[in-house]
Formats: sequence, C-alpha cells, structure tokens
Amino acid sequence: MYKNSIAGISSHPVTEPRVFFSRRRFLGGLSVGALAAGNLLCGKAKTSSTMLEAPFKRPDVFPSKRNPAYSLPAGVDPRMTPRATAAVHNNFYEFLPGRGGPVWEHVEDFKVDPWKVVVSGECHEPQTLDLDDLFAIEHEERVCHFRCVERWAMNVPWSGFPLSKLLDRVKPKASARFVRFLSALKPSQMPGVRQARLYPWPYHEALRMDEAMNELTLLATGVYGEPLLKQHGAPVRLVVPWKYGYKSPKSIVKIELTKKQPKIFWQIQAHEYGFLSNVNPYIPHPRWPQNRSYWLDSGDEFPTPLFNGYENYVASLYPDEPRTLQRALRSGQTAR
Repeated sequence: MYKNSIAGISSHPVTEPRVFFSRRRFLGGLSVGALAAGNLLCGKAKTSSTMLEAPFKRPDVFPSKRNPAYSLPAGVDPRMTPRATAAVHNNFYEFLPGRGGPVWEHVEDFKVDPWKVVVSGECHEPQTLDLDDLFAIEHEERVCHFRCVERWAMNVPWSGFPLSKLLDRVKPKASARFVRFLSALKPSQMPGVRQARLYPWPYHEALRMDEAMNELTLLATGVYGEPLLKQHGAPVRLVVPWKYGYKSPKSIVKIELTKKQPKIFWQIQAHEYGFLSNVNPYIPHPRWPQNRSYWLDSGDEFPTPLFNGYENYVASLYPDEPRTLQRALRSGQTAR
C-alpha cells in the first residue's frame, strides 16, 4: 500500500485499466448494453446512457468541422478509441480520488451550466467569459493521441480552439512568462474533494508561455462530436497532447498569466514528474515504465514515442530534452 500522507488517504495498488478492459469484453468496442446491465445488477441506479449523456446541447457548435492539418502523429496506430471506452475510465480526483476509474458514476451532482472562466494576471485586457463567449470562438475538431502517466493511451477527437486564440484576446504583457490554470472547486458537488480534504485543492496546473501559445495546445469544449462529458472535464478543459494527461486540467474556471513559475498540484504532492512532464520514454518512472504504452481499449502494447509522437511540433521548445535512457527515478525524486 502506498500512503499519501498529504491527502490523508491510502492509494492501494490499483488494477491497471488494461486488465479491467479485458480483450474479450472490449475487442471491437465496449458493449454499452453489458455495462448498463452490470451496473444494474450491482444495485447502481446509473446506466450507460447516463455515462454518455452530454450535460447540455449545442447543435450550433457540435459536431465541429475536423481540421485535417492536425492528424495523428506518424507511426501511431490510427484506430480511434471507442467513445464508451474513453468515457468509462478517467482520472478526475475531484470525484474519484487516488485512482483512475468509473468517474462517470460520481458526477451526477456536478453542475456545469452556467459557467464562467476568468482570464486575468499579466495581461492588458482581462476578461470573464461565459459559455456563450467560449462557444462563440470558432471551433474545430482534432484527433489527438493522448497518453496517461499510468501508461494507457487513446486516440480521441477533441473539439475546441487553440488556447492562443484566447490569450491573444487578453493581450499578454511582456512580463507574462507562464500561464496558470485552476479547476473548479465545488465540494458539495464533488465527492472526491470531500473524501480527500488534505489535497491542495483546487487542482492547478501551469505551462510556460511558449507552450501555451503552441499551435497544438487546445482549449477543448467537446469530444466525439458533442459537448464534453462531465468525466472528461466539462464544460472546458485543456489538451496538451505531448505531455502526460495530468498536464491537461479539467473543468477550468480561471486562467492566470504570471511572471513567475507557479507551483503545480503534483509538485506540492511530491509527484515523480515535475513542471515540464513531457512524454519521454527515456525517463523511467518508479511505478510505471514509460518506454511502453498500451491502448486503453485492447491492452495491446506499443513503444512510447518521444513527445507522444509530436516531436515535429515541440522539439524546438526543449533543446535539452533527454534522448538517451536516464537513470531510473527513485522514490522521492522528481523528473523534469
């Protein structure tokens, strides 16, 4: 057992998603009907329709037109992860702390409409945007290769717009060197917050300004041609496809431009990976080897590409990124 002394909760060795998603059950896609039946047999009131139910409708925005300029990286298997598979296993500690799993079973009370995102800090024109403001920005769909530090990967069609579009609107000052993101904190609606009271809530992440302005960095409001599901981070989240999944915060309520590098949630938690957290197979993780990934739906393994396959877009940002095998991290050590 791994004891998280900061959060005050125990993290048991969890069953890896690839074990949970057995080949026989998920080959060719998750059987949504079987999932619903299983939940009902377990005495749960929730059904598969609940799992895939968007929190609101925006037919004027979704489905968004796909941008073919942003296809999957060369060498990455082009198969799309089934929609239900991507919806049934998520990491969202505000609802399910300490592990990934069926977050969808815990989000029923979470209200995502109305919503506001405050953009402030080192900028000339700070703004507060509601959902109408966000959806008024021209949207596009991009299929992205997504990778969790726990090794599972998926190919997902996100809808949204480049974060740079929003940052350009607030006119960053020359002093703005970092962008900080805060997720919603609603303890009455988030059972995980109530269970893990000693986590440094709210969830907060950050990027360097050049990372935030990179063309790949997407502010996502939709997935699979519909508004984001709650377990995916409705109504608005970040997608940074060359970094581990925890660098893409969900249910964002504040974006702050800062002069100094802010601390991030997992830095305070003594997490093994540091501020950059680029997907890098040459930096061994003490709990999960990073040189191999596996598909969330089938469990099939494949070699992890540097920068998750997006080297052509981002390599110039990291001239010192390790490209040879590094010494394995020990417990308590932090990578880049």
